[in-house]
Order: sequence, then structure tokens, then C-alpha cells
Amino acid sequence: MINVGVFGYGTVGSGVVEVLTKNAEVIKKNVGDDVKVKAILDLREFPGDPFEKLVVHEVEEIVNDPEIDIVCETMGGATYAYKYTKMALEAGKSVCTSNKELVALHGPELIALAKAHNCSYKFEASTGGGIPIIRALESSVTADHILSVVGIVNGTTNYMLTKMTYEGSDFDEVLKEAQALGYAELHPEADIEGHDAARKIAILASVVCGKTVDFAKVPTEGITNITARDIKYADKLNMKIKLLAKYEDRPTGAFALVAPYLVKKGNPLYNVDDVYNAILVRGNMLDDAMFMGRGAGKLPTASAVCGDVVECAKSNGKHIPCNWVDEEINLPGYKASKKVFFVRVGAELKQDAIDAFDGEVTEVDAGYFDEYAFMTTELSEADFASKKAKMGTCLNYLRVEK
Repeated sequence: MINVGVFGYGTVGSGVVEVLTKNAEVIKKNVGDDVKVKAILDLREFPGDPFEKLVVHEVEEIVNDPEIDIVCETMGGATYAYKYTKMALEAGKSVCTSNKELVALHGPELIALAKAHNCSYKFEASTGGGIPIIRALESSVTADHILSVVGIVNGTTNYMLTKMTYEGSDFDEVLKEAQALGYAELHPEADIEGHDAARKIAILASVVCGKTVDFAKVPTEGITNITARDIKYADKLNMKIKLLAKYEDRPTGAFALVAPYLVKKGNPLYNVDDVYNAILVRGNMLDDAMFMGRGAGKLPTASAVCGDVVECAKSNGKHIPCNWVDEEINLPGYKASKKVFFVRVGAELKQDAIDAFDGEVTEVDAGYFDEYAFMTTELSEADFASKKAKMGTCLNYLRVEK
């Protein structure tokens, strides 16, 4: 018998208990032993819940229980979750988490702590909900040099952009709808400003690099400036607007970035709509492989956590290595990275814009007479910033994904 403790009985925590219970026979077949939830840590009571008798209110009841082998941390946040995760690892219990904030802040420290106590720290559910991307990067494409990881990793913003694309809705209207459906929080800044995606790409880049990418240093732009006009221009160009999180290893230097992009029809990410997430991995031998699925939600996320539980259970109490150390890596290539840009300015700045970009622009006409829109040639981020500053006020701009 392998016993599991759960920290936090909220949406994901209750999902973990449901998966481990409903799929007990499948999990037993894969592990070779029964895997059972023994205790659930939460401050609340759950009268009438099928598992109310498993609820405990003191972390020590799980940490100090010698019969509990694995802990699922689904509390969220980086304060008590950090403290309790350390306690569990120091007690020799493997920890499986969905907590992207904690992983982004303390991942390598907790991995090292797990190694020191002959257990494991697993975080598959922290970057793509139910998408098995971490395990693929750690074990399935390890013979390749990873050239890029590009993904739609935030379901809230993808849902909002999808609604704006197909229904012509305005940003504020779609945000309220997303909040009503539970896709967006009351305070949605982490999603719409791109910070959630920045944490996720920092984790993915760290796994690829083996060193720490600081999410706070990832250049990040959200979707708050996207308007119905941007959507119409995208349609005119046979493209869609997607919030992309990117890590690329280029000859000019590696970089990470989160920003809204124009994605061309034919790109595998073009048709990823609604709350779905997708991550496109390019290797020097593999070429492209795409991983797609629900990026959030109770059961998809819980499924990924439980996948880590199965892996830990199959390891027979041994440490599962993770190639990520606590050494920050410099990503110098952002300013030198080149791409095409789509730009909108007021009609009165048309000639200023043409002059600023040395006449090397292609006009895009979507029927708006009060503004001038154009595509640039391929420019570095540094060159684009310099030329944009010369032309005056920019209504908006978007990068174009190759």
C-alpha cells in the first residue's frame, strides 16, 4: 500500500482525491500496488463530503505520519505551501505539485532538498494543466538540442482572444464573461498582463537549460491593449492573435518572451482556441512536436498531479533526478532577436511612420480611414524599438510568429 497526503482540498486538491479514487484500479495496474489517500490537510470542515473523515487541520499529522509516502501540494501561493513542502521533503516524502508560483520561485531549491532526502519533487501540472510537457522534456526529447519552446499556456487569455476573434467582442466585455464563467479571477492581472505565462515559460526554459530562468526578468506584455480593430486586422491578414510564451535558443543568444503575436494560418498554434493550451517544441533532430490539451480545470490539472504520483510510486522511494540547478542563466538574445512587426498609428502619422522605417513597410488596409497600419521587414527588437520611438505615438503593435 502506498499512502498519499494532500495539502489543500480546493478545486485541484479535491480533483486529485477524485482521480486517485475513481482510477484506483488503473493506477494500481501501473504502479503494481494500491495507492490510497490517507489524509487531507485543510483549515475547513467538509460536512457531508465522502472524504470528510480524512481531513486534518495540522500539517504535522501528514508530515510526521510514517505511513504516508507521497504528498500532493495543491494549496497555491508561495508562503505556507513553501513551508509545508519543505517539511514534507525533509521528512523524506516525495511532493507532487500544481503550484507554478512556488515552482518558479523555489523550484531548484526544492529539487535539491528532495535529492538530499532521497525523495522527489515533481511539478508536471505547474505549466500546462493536463499537458504532459515536463515529463516529455525530461525524458522523451533528451537526445535533442532544444531550439525553442513556444506555447499558448494561459487558458484565460486564450479564451478571451477566441471570443474576440469569433464574436467581435470588446476586451472589457469578454473579461467580464470570463470572470462569470470562472475562467478569470476577480483580480485577473496575473493572466491578462502575462505574468502567469511568464512563470510557466520560465519553468519550461529552466527545465530545458538545466539552470534557473528568473521569471521576473522575462520581457512580458499582456493582452490589455488588444482591441476589436486589432482582431479585424488579424482577420484581414489571415492570422489570429495569440498570447505566446517563448523560449528560443538562437545563434544571437537565447531569450524568453511573453507577448501577443499574430499567428499565421498553417502554424499548429493557429487553431488552438478556447481554454485549450498547446506547447510546440522544436529540437535540432526532432523538428517540431506539439503537446495540446486543457491547460486548466479541476480534473485535467489533477490528472497531471496524479501522473507524478504514479511516477513517484513506481520509483520505489528513490530520488527521480531533475536537470535543474540553482544557478541563474543569462538570456542575452532578446534585443537581437529578429521578427516582423505589425504596427498601427494615427492617419496623421503615416508619413512619419514610413520615414521612421526607411520606407520599408507594407500597408495593411482594413477599412479604417483614421489610422495607418503596416507590416515591417524583419527587424531586431532593438531596431524596432528605436524606429518606433522616432515616428511618434503608436496605437498598438504586434509581433508576427513565423
